[in-house]
Amino acid sequence: MVQTINSLGLAKKPKETRVVVAMSGGVDSSVTAALLHEQGYDVVGISLQLYDHGAAISKSKACCAGQDIYDAGRVADRLNIPHYVLDYEDKFKSDVIEKFASSYVEGETPIPCVLCNQTVKFRDLVKTAREIDSDLLATGHYIRRVDNDGVQQLHRAVDHSRDQSYFLFSTTPEQIDFLRFPLGSYTKSEVRDLARRYDLLTSEKPDSQDICFVPNGNYGDIVQKLRPESGEPGDIVDKYGNILGRHKGIIHYTIGQRRGLGIGGRSGISDKDSILYVTSIEADTCRIVVGNKSDLSLNTVFVKEINWLGFGETPPTNGIDILVKVRSTQDPVPATLYGGLNGHGKIELLEPEFGIAPGQAAVFYDNTRLLGGGWIIKSESLSKERV
Repeated sequence: MVQTINSLGLAKKPKETRVVVAMSGGVDSSVTAALLHEQGYDVVGISLQLYDHGAAISKSKACCAGQDIYDAGRVADRLNIPHYVLDYEDKFKSDVIEKFASSYVEGETPIPCVLCNQTVKFRDLVKTAREIDSDLLATGHYIRRVDNDGVQQLHRAVDHSRDQSYFLFSTTPEQIDFLRFPLGSYTKSEVRDLARRYDLLTSEKPDSQDICFVPNGNYGDIVQKLRPESGEPGDIVDKYGNILGRHKGIIHYTIGQRRGLGIGGRSGISDKDSILYVTSIEADTCRIVVGNKSDLSLNTVFVKEINWLGFGETPPTNGIDILVKVRSTQDPVPATLYGGLNGHGKIELLEPEFGIAPGQAAVFYDNTRLLGGGWIIKSESLSKERV
């Protein structure tokens, strides 16, 4: 067994270990660079230009904007480490923005942050880091990498309120070997305290909130610009096909939405259960289907493109008990996962969840260990007897 002699698990002295740090210009990646620099590693900061600077400079709540790249450079100067900016704009447009737009047109609710990690960050940036003879790539993500008898596992961050494992479910074993996440055992307040101790200009910088390429959170405008045909109006119907009103384009609606439907929000009855929600989006017929909250209560989820980090090469077809998150903001809940052919699978939830949307991710756990995940295709309600 190779003896490790540095904190990152390599048999090299820190000063002989080159680590690329992905510097987004926020407090987390800044502290990651500062921590590794303080420990004596040969740190190289790299920032990614992902979209047009002109559109980015005025935005204050999104990552990888023009101001953020400038801030990353100033942090690198403060630490006296080299800093490079890579133009990944074309890669980002084809692998993230275009797929985001196509997913919305198909009636899905996509997660571009997962695609960004899956492609330009952990595929392309890892490749670049290797090309400059880096030993590792470190990021400011809140997730833990744990060595379990030589097997590298990913676990939820100690600070569950900051945990980002949901957005990293597609990370491959080969990437896990090359990646490091120094902040996984810290709380956010501890990270800000470290930033103040290192006297970093990002110490009080607000966290990113918006999707980086979507100004003011208006997804519809971005999608319609890329897919002009996506703004076609259509009918709003109930589950029986009765027309209740008209919509302004399916890209402006998501599963579980109740505001902005333009049909009064209720079916004309005073009972609270008559509040209407978007229950499905039919891209082929250009229809928005609405129903009561009970229509959103679903316990069976079908997924595709499963990335499996658990026991064996694929999830067992006879089922495995797991915890699952079907949206990033929820706590993991009990379920059974059944593996299928060609990366497909089925999840049966112990208790139903509301508003499960195609295009989102279902992410699997064994306690705190990340077992992977897949993209939600559809969901439905089965009787408790069948579940």
